[in-house]
Amino acid sequence: MPILNRAAELQDEVTGWRRTLHQNPELNYDVYQTAAFVAEKLESFGCDQVAGGVGRTGIVGIIRGNLGPGTTIGLRADMDALPIVEATGKAYASQNPGKMHACGHDGHTAMLLGAAKYLAETRNFAGSVAVIFQPAEEGGAGGLAMVEDGMMDRFGISQVYGMHNMPGLPVGQFAIRPGPIMAATAEFTITVKGRGGHAAMPHHAIDPIVIGSQIVAAMQTIASRSIDPLDSVVVTVTKFHGGDAYNIIPEQVELAGTVRTLRKEVAATAGDRIRAICAGIAAANGAKVEVDYDPNYPVTFNHPDQTVLAGNVAATIAGDGNVHREIQPLMGGEDFSYMLEARPGAFIFIGNGDTANLHHPAYDFNDEAIAHGVSYWVKLAETTLAA
Repeated sequence: MPILNRAAELQDEVTGWRRTLHQNPELNYDVYQTAAFVAEKLESFGCDQVAGGVGRTGIVGIIRGNLGPGTTIGLRADMDALPIVEATGKAYASQNPGKMHACGHDGHTAMLLGAAKYLAETRNFAGSVAVIFQPAEEGGAGGLAMVEDGMMDRFGISQVYGMHNMPGLPVGQFAIRPGPIMAATAEFTITVKGRGGHAAMPHHAIDPIVIGSQIVAAMQTIASRSIDPLDSVVVTVTKFHGGDAYNIIPEQVELAGTVRTLRKEVAATAGDRIRAICAGIAAANGAKVEVDYDPNYPVTFNHPDQTVLAGNVAATIAGDGNVHREIQPLMGGEDFSYMLEARPGAFIFIGNGDTANLHHPAYDFNDEAIAHGVSYWVKLAETTLAA
């Protein structure tokens, strides 16, 4: 079955919602305007229940089917934007300086709203659909906040599904895999405390810049020498701050970055190796090093049965040849992982076409993907909740 006719009819309306959201990006949990927009739409569609304040600023809408009692499935979209200055030049570009929807959450929200409107009109399923609009995906663990707020039990959710756009994947195509599909993430901060001095007399100082540089180089051996080559791990230093003058060796420097893995055991090993490397290099140079290692998002793990179901549903819309069922895992993190730890489900990617990559100032969600995404959500709900 191709794109649903009603989804195609909703294209212009949903595009309008998406561009309104794009113009008004909000960060983290401070998505008050976005949440109000979502709640107003859900109420106008005639949802049976619209609950706000779930996980601080999340919204959950409940749509009951007309085909009798049954279970409840959750469909999730994220609402928050990123602290990036937009460079798209689009007429609907961000009106909030320093904030932009550079990951397509505006598109995710709009597509799920479109599906909610369709499902509220037709109700051609048994049981209920919970449409979940989540804050703070970009580092704030809003998915965890909603789970810890009792969302799954409160709304009786038995399965949960997520979707994210993928630049580079053609519009109209989908990609999924069973098991780990996105990485667990951890953040580290390393403070190197040496002894400052004159740049002309480094032998009287303990140079934290040199020591920090040794640490950066040594951490590259974690992937190449400490982890099984068949296991995935990425250790990346993204900050190196220290010093204020040309002729002064500073007292200390600060390094920071991320570790990304597909197994929690590998994440633990990486953390141990970072601490050991820092301790050894500090001792060799007479410095002090403090390590703050903070594991955050777990692995996004697709459950086998729900992955097969999601792939089959996508194939009814896109054709089997346009559903990639064994993609390589991505080493980015995703806090839908917390919902998949709480309930069985699956996370799928939808093609965004030849666009700038995620988190880039020139990125923009591709509106041509909207009807495909709306159709996927609708058919997933109707298939999972068939009478």
